[in-house]
Amino acid sequence: MTIGTEHEYSINDEHFNALPVSDLIIKTICGRFASEILFGDVKLGKELQKTVIEIIPRNPSDDLVSLERHLFNGIRKFYHIFRDRYYLLGLGMHPTLVPCRSAVWDHDEGEFYETYDRIFNIQQHGWLNIQALQINLSYSGENELLTLYNRIRLLLPYLIAVTASSPMVEGVLTGPVDNRLVFYRKNQKEIPLICNRIIPEKIRSVNDYLLTQEEIFSALRARDAEILCEEWVNSSGLIVRFSRNCLEVKALDEQECIHSDMAVCAFLQSLLRCPELPVPRDQQSLLEATDKAIRGGTAEMRPELLNLFKTAWKHASAEERQYLPVIEDRIKNGSLGELIRDRYEREGDIVPVLRDMAECLKTNSSYGGRNEKA
Repeated sequence: MTIGTEHEYSINDEHFNALPVSDLIIKTICGRFASEILFGDVKLGKELQKTVIEIIPRNPSDDLVSLERHLFNGIRKFYHIFRDRYYLLGLGMHPTLVPCRSAVWDHDEGEFYETYDRIFNIQQHGWLNIQALQINLSYSGENELLTLYNRIRLLLPYLIAVTASSPMVEGVLTGPVDNRLVFYRKNQKEIPLICNRIIPEKIRSVNDYLLTQEEIFSALRARDAEILCEEWVNSSGLIVRFSRNCLEVKALDEQECIHSDMAVCAFLQSLLRCPELPVPRDQQSLLEATDKAIRGGTAEMRPELLNLFKTAWKHASAEERQYLPVIEDRIKNGSLGELIRDRYEREGDIVPVLRDMAECLKTNSSYGGRNEKA
């Protein structure tokens, strides 16, 4: 099994105001407005919103250490070029951005965005303020696809809890520590099946998945949106990318640095080796656990997460065990969203928090709960 990741970062000035300049950054590097460009060990790409830039590896890997090195080299190269002109920031949402201060990419693919806007209104959180860590796991044949799909869906609530990193909207703590998913699961409410409450149903065959996909396509055709009838339109927390022979985990908030992202990958990979996952299997229990994760991060799920961590450690490779302490820290001391919330409640100023988060990305250093509380 190979793994690839996709990382979305907001672009900020020194005061951590988000800047809609992804197109200018790409043009500065390559001399033209391009959707995706080669950039040393990685690729740089645009997103829907020009306040975000995406970094992805050139190729998937079966080695997390190499994947981390390539991705971090991309971060270093970015800062070598732009130094203190721009500051990149992880997290599931930009904490202070107001959508009207963002902008939609307007150099190509406009027909897709116009269709999305006509049906769903993309001028809102969940569209113009959203940053995900996406994990792509390869499969070989239908049997492996089904096995991985049905196992990963069981783990989604727990991965959401560990990665929650968006407690603030427009400068205000709102209660949930994963606001990205609060907005994400209703941003296409006009066709609910597209997101399907984040956790997909179990499938018994590829045809099961294709039937659901065709229902989505039919709903889009009924709205004169044939252009969106592609496999990527599915916005569930887990989708199949047949064109890439991989499963794409979409439910996760971006973390503060590449090392923490790799820790999430290590946690997932090691759990997938477990013959019998110690989690509920019925859909209602998974949906309830997801609500807990969105609301409270790891705080409301600590016993279950600690049990999962023990399982992960038991089945982890030596390489994965290098990363798993980050996950243990998040389980015991709080997800990034919980830590940000708690620090903001103490200090009353979000800018120093964001400055520290940006430094974590720049130096590839995890923001640990034990250090934060010291």
